Amino acid sequence: MKKLRKLLRLNPTERWTLAQAMILLPLTALALRLTGLRRTQRIFSSFITSVSVWKRERSEANLTQAHRISHLVSLAVNHGVYQANCLQRSLVLWWLLRSRGIESELHFGTRKNAGRFEAHAWVEIDDIVLNDSSDVRQRYQPFDRAINLVNAESR
Repeated sequence: MKKLRKLLRLNPTERWTLAQAMILLPLTALALRLTGLRRTQRIFSSFITSVSVWKRERSEANLTQAHRISHLVSLAVNHGVYQANCLQRSLVLWWLLRSRGIESELHFGTRKNAGRFEAHAWVEIDDIVLNDSSDVRQRYQPFDRAINLVNAESR
């Protein structure tokens, strides 16, 4: 009952974003398995034709909106039917932001933990981490630059 009350407190736009995230998380997992990262990101980008994506100047309103969307994706992961990994969560967040005209960057990092190689993905806007703690760059060695797979194949 508590979850239902929280859901009802969301405005219609937030409910729609939450529903999109809940649908996109398992679809993203399937697309990654079937087509790989590059093609999945390209497929996602093809659905953003009607909204132009631009790099907005950093403002509190834009960051607040981006953080809110990130929170809704986390809600979908934690309370939805599909428990997505960091790559799936980050791709969904990246797409939801871009579909709203907010350019974001998908970042990857690696580390060795107890002799095991680990990789991690997260999303940033202007060096501000959205879907992880701000120390993610200290915990994982980031690749030199953000991954922009959408335009990589045209090079």
